[in-house]
Amino acid sequence: MSNIKYLLLRRTTQIGLLFLYFAANAYGWHILEGTFGASKLFGFIPLADPYTTLQVLATGFVLGADVLLGALIIILFYMIVGGRAFCSWVCPINMVTDLANWLRRKLNLDKEEVNYRFLKRNARYWLMVLGLIVSAVVGVSAFEVLSPITIMQRGLVCGFGAGISVVIAIFLFDLFGVKNGWCGHLCPLGASYSLIGKVSLIRVKHDHEACTNCMECKVVCPENQVLHMINKESISVTDGECTNCGRCIDVCGDDALGFGIRSFVNKKD
Repeated sequence: MSNIKYLLLRRTTQIGLLFLYFAANAYGWHILEGTFGASKLFGFIPLADPYTTLQVLATGFVLGADVLLGALIIILFYMIVGGRAFCSWVCPINMVTDLANWLRRKLNLDKEEVNYRFLKRNARYWLMVLGLIVSAVVGVSAFEVLSPITIMQRGLVCGFGAGISVVIAIFLFDLFGVKNGWCGHLCPLGASYSLIGKVSLIRVKHDHEACTNCMECKVVCPENQVLHMINKESISVTDGECTNCGRCIDVCGDDALGFGIRSFVNKKD
């Protein structure tokens, strides 16, 4: 079981958070209530998604100080643990895309050289900017209207309606279309957290001396371009697109990868 330690921790976290949201709705608990866009912790600590907050501000709506404080709390938190840790440890859609990509490997459907020709990873950054522009033009938080994250959360907490089709579409897109298509190429929320993650303190560190170049880490990594140092140099993953999911650590039989605190002394780190 040691090779799925972080996977189990992530699933426990994701399901646990969803249960707390469900319990707030079903039992009136005040531990965690709201949505991933805006929540209250213990009934009084505000939490707000930074990208959602920017969309609302783009509409011209004046936000309260509590929402702005909530966004600041989230930004500071992910500046420590890694911005895209949200994508792998919190976001419920991650469970859908992980399943799709596990099936891709089992069915031998991975053909990255084809995928990257027609859909680049930086598309998510353009969509992030587009979401803000559309929000400003139409006066509504554009991404939130169709966000599969919100759809899945509400579906699991309150029951699915027609929105389940969006979740199924993402699953099929990742399975038969583009490898890591939604999270790795299109999700504007992931793009915003990757910008925060550029300065995060907790990093995956690589020990070149211990590495045997098995490349198992690159097989399971949803953002394997961040592992460019494998079997080359002993440095940390500093790319903000790393999700800090820990799967590379789980599958590394050489103990060449592990979490650590970012070093600001080594220029290569």
